[in-house]
Amino acid sequence: MSLDVKETIHSGETSLGIELGSTRIKAVLIGKDNSPIASGSHDWENSHGNTIWTYSEEDIWKGVQDSYRKMAGDVKHKYGITLQTVGSIGISAMMHGYMAFDKDGELLVPFRTWRNNMTEQASKVLTELFDHQIPQRWSIAHLYQAILNQEEHISDINFQTTLAGYIHWKLTGEKVLGVGDASGVFPIDLNTKHYNQSMIKQFNDLVAQNNFQWRLVDILPEVLVAGENAGVLTEEGAKLLDVSGDLKAGIPLCPPEGDAGTGMVATNSVGKRTGNVSAGTSVFAMVVLEKELSRVYSEIDLVTTPTGNLVAMAHSNNCSSDINAWVGLFDEFSRTMGMEVDVNKLYGTLYNLALQGDPDGGGLLAYGYLSGEHITHFEEGRPLFVRSSDSNFNLANFMRVHLFSALGAMRLGMDILLKEEEVKLDEILGHGGFFKTKGVGQSLMAAVLDTPVSVMETAGEGGAWGIALLASYMMNKTDNETLEEYLSQKVFVEIAGQRMSPDRADVEGFEKFMERYKNGLAIERAAVENLI
Repeated sequence: MSLDVKETIHSGETSLGIELGSTRIKAVLIGKDNSPIASGSHDWENSHGNTIWTYSEEDIWKGVQDSYRKMAGDVKHKYGITLQTVGSIGISAMMHGYMAFDKDGELLVPFRTWRNNMTEQASKVLTELFDHQIPQRWSIAHLYQAILNQEEHISDINFQTTLAGYIHWKLTGEKVLGVGDASGVFPIDLNTKHYNQSMIKQFNDLVAQNNFQWRLVDILPEVLVAGENAGVLTEEGAKLLDVSGDLKAGIPLCPPEGDAGTGMVATNSVGKRTGNVSAGTSVFAMVVLEKELSRVYSEIDLVTTPTGNLVAMAHSNNCSSDINAWVGLFDEFSRTMGMEVDVNKLYGTLYNLALQGDPDGGGLLAYGYLSGEHITHFEEGRPLFVRSSDSNFNLANFMRVHLFSALGAMRLGMDILLKEEEVKLDEILGHGGFFKTKGVGQSLMAAVLDTPVSVMETAGEGGAWGIALLASYMMNKTDNETLEEYLSQKVFVEIAGQRMSPDRADVEGFEKFMERYKNGLAIERAAVENLI
């Protein structure tokens, strides 16, 4: 096996995927059989300065370079090879947000991430204008809000893109996006797989009085679909990615994608009637639709798969951040008491304890709103824990309620799809940190969605593996082979997964909790208004 892998690396029959997530940047190298053979990661955190959630350009490149260096180091350690080339590369990152550049390629304002709920006015105007839901975190909402705010930099814009598009541009010189990532920038025409031209015209007419020197179509990246070639690694790009100088230029790159698209790929959820839920810093459930929705819903985003099929997304900004903070507090308590506890064991113990709680969480209530939450109409958030005098207050219920609450806002969006629109789902594929403790997140998610949830053995590889698979598909597909066929027949055919059906007591318990969750939103509103 080791000799086969060595030959694969030497001959460049590998694919490299790099994904920039909210808290981790990961690089995964896969072999001819699409299995991971080396990886490296870099932890990072967004900062909150001047009311903006952001990552600096310095931190972006430091993280990308560190994850690549560690992956190359893993290759050296395992196989004794200095990595000099790969067969193909893919870049993925958090979707949406705002990165605007001038004609010299300089960032005009700090990167505004998806986490910023600061474009409510623009979101409402554009949603009404297009008759298409434009969430606050979408790139076009950020652009129009900056126009409404009369920000000075607007007239100097030469190019606007996403985080993945930015990395790809710097590595290749190509201003392109995969259609899935592009669908979170501006609405996509499902027939052409490009930006909706009638909506482009509507936007240009809307801002015509400003007399900008640019038109929208000129500043947005070109849209590509999975399987298309999106450029090659330049000499400058190779030096930027691998600071050691070992990596050679000329490697082809696939279209850069968003984390939603790579999550679909990593769970084999790109076909119709399939769905997946990614649960980490944020949580979003995505369902590939058989037909368009009957109307516009403010709670539901419409994006696409990497091949351009329509996807409905119920996206919640907040998932695990508040849980992580509480686990950190328990860790601090343990150390204060002189007990050194392994963090993974601490998470596993506390998560498993949640399964022992009362089905509804014992009357407790929590909101992990570290930031705003568009599904429940909050521009800001305040993490909150509340109980009444007769609640069953114990550690098991405390953990159960926090895990339930992490999925509460997303569930409100899924109710629209599953109940009002009667969307059919055979099962949901789960991935992300929420599912790391075996069986816990999976069983609770099944209860929340009242749908069977499967978690594959490869779920831990996440989006970095997903974008590596897209790079592999570009390089290795046969004529007319679809992405769905490639994944089903060449990637997932032997990958095992564990399926868990919802427990009726848990389903009923969560329904009781959700009534408390909806009624308690007034408490969260009071906290936002009064806790500065």
